[in-house]
Amino acid sequence: MRDRVMKMITGHWQLILITGIVFLLWNTPAIFPLKILIVFMHELSHGLAALLTGGMIVDITLSPQQGGQILTRGGSAFATLSAGYVGSLLIGIVLLILALRTNADRLLLGFCGVVILLVTAFYIRDSFALIFCAITGILMLAVSRYLSIAINDMVLRVIGLTSMLYVPYDIFDDTIARSGMRSDAYMLAERVGGTAALWGAIWLVLSLAVILLCLKYGIGQNSNITFVTASDRHRSGPR
Repeated sequence: MRDRVMKMITGHWQLILITGIVFLLWNTPAIFPLKILIVFMHELSHGLAALLTGGMIVDITLSPQQGGQILTRGGSAFATLSAGYVGSLLIGIVLLILALRTNADRLLLGFCGVVILLVTAFYIRDSFALIFCAITGILMLAVSRYLSIAINDMVLRVIGLTSMLYVPYDIFDDTIARSGMRSDAYMLAERVGGTAALWGAIWLVLSLAVILLCLKYGIGQNSNITFVTASDRHRSGPR
């Protein structure tokens, strides 16, 4: 058992360190942009669910208080309301696994930057969200263009790991600890029945299960980066 633990630590010490740093800085300004980015991913997940079920996105707003709102028309109310928390978690996990398993880090981060800028141009009108998303999208494009694959890889890891920490906490806080607030779960309960706490519990269990599956099957035996920027061959373990 001790050998397995030591093997896990040595094979994934960078991911463990990133998680610890994010946790320690959780309530500081350093993590604030990451939290807002995950709120953006949450709202975008609602919008994608609406689009995929025949609806449309009208606009998206974000607030400095780590809140967000999306206005959609048409589509499946059940899918749209259910997609926020789980969808943003899945986006984070996909980014993490692709960073770990492929060499497409620059392409992936650049794609994320383009998506953010397109969503900003078409659907965002409030000043805070416009400024935040424009800066974030441009920074992602700049990092993908000018910095090494290893740095791009690290950025994607930080986003993915922060999502894995933030989403379960947000589900619990919004839907269980404060079940009376008008959250996604509250509105879903109004539409299809049940209670906000019930839907929150379902999403929480589902999100934790997805995270465990990612940790068990997605990160491999060695996820550490070797920063050899001259050749951009930065992976010490298998992808």
